[in-house]
Amino acid sequence: MEKIKTKGYGASGSLIGGKTLELMEFDRNEPKADEILIDVLFCGVCHSDIHQVNNDWKNTIYPCVPGHEIVGKIISTGNSVTKFKAGDLVGVGCMIDSCKTCSACNDGEEQFCEGPVGQTMTYNGYWKPDGTDFNTFGGYSTTLVAQEKFVMNIPEALSPAAAAPILCAGVTTYSPLKHFGVKAGHKVGIIGIGGLGHMAVKIAKAMGATVTAITSKESKRESALAIGADEVLISENKEAMENHAATFDFLLSTIPYPFDVNDFIPLLRRHGALVTVGLLGPYKAATNNMDVAKFNTTVGGSMIGGTVETQEVLDFCAEHHIAPEIQMINIEDINEAFNKVKDEEVRFRYVIDMASLKSN
Repeated sequence: MEKIKTKGYGASGSLIGGKTLELMEFDRNEPKADEILIDVLFCGVCHSDIHQVNNDWKNTIYPCVPGHEIVGKIISTGNSVTKFKAGDLVGVGCMIDSCKTCSACNDGEEQFCEGPVGQTMTYNGYWKPDGTDFNTFGGYSTTLVAQEKFVMNIPEALSPAAAAPILCAGVTTYSPLKHFGVKAGHKVGIIGIGGLGHMAVKIAKAMGATVTAITSKESKRESALAIGADEVLISENKEAMENHAATFDFLLSTIPYPFDVNDFIPLLRRHGALVTVGLLGPYKAATNNMDVAKFNTTVGGSMIGGTVETQEVLDFCAEHHIAPEIQMINIEDINEAFNKVKDEEVRFRYVIDMASLKSN
């Protein structure tokens, strides 16, 4: 099979994790009959990129080239591709393939692929490694190859650079908001106002809900109101939290590190739900089921979204004139950007201009 020489930024195979990214070259395979070769124009910087590079989930395969919020133009397509053509502006999110035959894949929920190795992630290979040490390389690169089903149309109403974070931050928050039926008349709280949280505020508002931004930092009040929150609740203010007890229909937590979920459960009204999307790991403390049972509430989790919801959220954002707040950077600035994301110094999403990589 022919190979495509590709530039990227990643953590080399000699690193254990927690190290800096560096310029590297690697080969991509030419697209198969049902695959598409994409010239990467923009790629968002997700907190998951940092977790994966740092091996925080203890499953990283090195070398690791992150990036799963990708917008680019099609260079070429395999001969069985029917939905796209060369020159189309497209996006790719967290997955590039799956078994495509199980019930989850048939429902467009490939994030739950029931095939032998699960879904193929845009970087770091299979979701369920099968011992082959299979790796994939993400969007911090000049090109990407993805299976046709996992390539999204970017609506003309969206800025290509701003569309990039919608492919992860957008669908990750849209999916549970949609699943739990958020609508006009609902009171929704978004816990954590960063890359995911600010998109959740905008999407929940567009769904018609009254939205409260819940943050531990008073310094975030002004920016939360500026992006559309109706109210700001400071979680460190015990009296304010008590005054909001049993008032929310739905809470979405975007906190990316372990926290005590029991601090927030009392905010739910009867039959309410709290869903975590930012944390892939245990809470700081076990859920107090007395508080859950008291109002018949639900505590759960959600992970990204499938192809159907990813295209839905792109179209939804275009229809409602929603775009993430972005700061453009060059690829050479990626290590500094990682540090600023960890220190919460970015508002709200970095996007890499890949022209800077091509000029290296």
